[in-house]
Amino acid sequence: MTDAAISSPSYTSVPPRALDRRDLRTLGLSALGGALEFYDFVVFVFFAIPLSHLFFPPDTAAWLAQLQVFGIFAAGYLARPLGGIVMAHYGDKLGRKKMFTLSVFLMAVPTLAIGLLPVYAQIGMLAPLLLLLLRVVQGIAVGGEVPGAWVFVAEHVPAQRIGFACASLTSGLTVGILVGSLVAAAINRQLTPAEVLEYGWRLPFLVGGVFGFFAVWLRRWLSETPVFEAMHARKELASGLPLRQVFERHLPSVLLSMLVTWMLTAAIVVMILMTPTLAQSVFHIEPARAFLGNSVASFALALGCLFYGWLTDRIGHARALLVGAIGLLLCSYVLYFDLQAGGAHFVVLYALAGFSVGVTGVVPTLMVLAFPPAVRFSGLSFSYNIAYALFGGLTPPLIGLLVRRFGVLAPAHYVAFTALIGIGVAGWSIATSRDASRCA
Repeated sequence: MTDAAISSPSYTSVPPRALDRRDLRTLGLSALGGALEFYDFVVFVFFAIPLSHLFFPPDTAAWLAQLQVFGIFAAGYLARPLGGIVMAHYGDKLGRKKMFTLSVFLMAVPTLAIGLLPVYAQIGMLAPLLLLLLRVVQGIAVGGEVPGAWVFVAEHVPAQRIGFACASLTSGLTVGILVGSLVAAAINRQLTPAEVLEYGWRLPFLVGGVFGFFAVWLRRWLSETPVFEAMHARKELASGLPLRQVFERHLPSVLLSMLVTWMLTAAIVVMILMTPTLAQSVFHIEPARAFLGNSVASFALALGCLFYGWLTDRIGHARALLVGAIGLLLCSYVLYFDLQAGGAHFVVLYALAGFSVGVTGVVPTLMVLAFPPAVRFSGLSFSYNIAYALFGGLTPPLIGLLVRRFGVLAPAHYVAFTALIGIGVAGWSIATSRDASRCA
């Protein structure tokens, strides 16, 4: 983490103040837009089964069709670095707000289009190809949205409130996952399987597309960040390629950011996204209870992000990361030991584990402060999206292999290993006195 990033005048020259109404409006609109965009991105996976029936030849084996749909879903993750790098480049050159609005527009269009797509029975193999194309556009959009949103809110609020600002945005993203899960559950409860195949699967995409355009309209009320406006006025914007400057001057910051993103992906993918399936297939928890636990854990995660954001502003991001990583390590083992013993306290302990995953709310603050304003968007976006695509894509198959090789506690072992990485990053930051967000 560079001294330039920490001592940037864009932060340190602003006198301490509390969040005002304008700050709260910025945080609220940003979190709402992020929740709607993440809903659009993840709702795809909740309807993988009907999509596998509708977008591939009817004689395709069920397992192969479902695998192909998950492959299309994964394509969105692989496209994230492309969107992140391109939008971050223009975000550092032209402004944060323009890219912040463009990303949600790029998500709304393909989401609405998926809801209107003709299926295989109507246009043949063109149907899955169009589905793949729209999913790639979704990935490009979310690749620019998440890092761009963190930079946007961090540069709007006082320096002493960056932790809460970034965490509130992260909390909004997790609410989007929860809303997608609840919408999918409601549709499957209210409609018969035949009705879901006929038209029900389209509803969440149509609703998501409409609300996405609503989010575009809401973001027109947001203003450019004071940090970018100050750089523009002083002619301090990055010359040439911002990403090239990141490689030449800030590789240690890239490495640290990728390491904490690894912990973030493990916590989210394993503890939130994979545990419901593992609870059923490995520990024989009934489906209704598994998804009840997941809903409770997702809600607890949203609260945990806010808590760790508040803690970051009180004790500094390195110390908050240290506390949170230790909590994540302990809670992952507590949950999986209970599952191994029969899952008597599954829902309660899953809620506790979900809250501990809230340490991911500390990660964006560390990354925002790791790069100077002129290349902040590019540095953060590259580090986060490359690491997320790499570790997020490898985690599910890796967990499957680890369970077969090391037993049912393997998911907890993996999360604990990445938590140790987070502890190491926190310890290094504390030892080198680079905890820039500690209170005066």
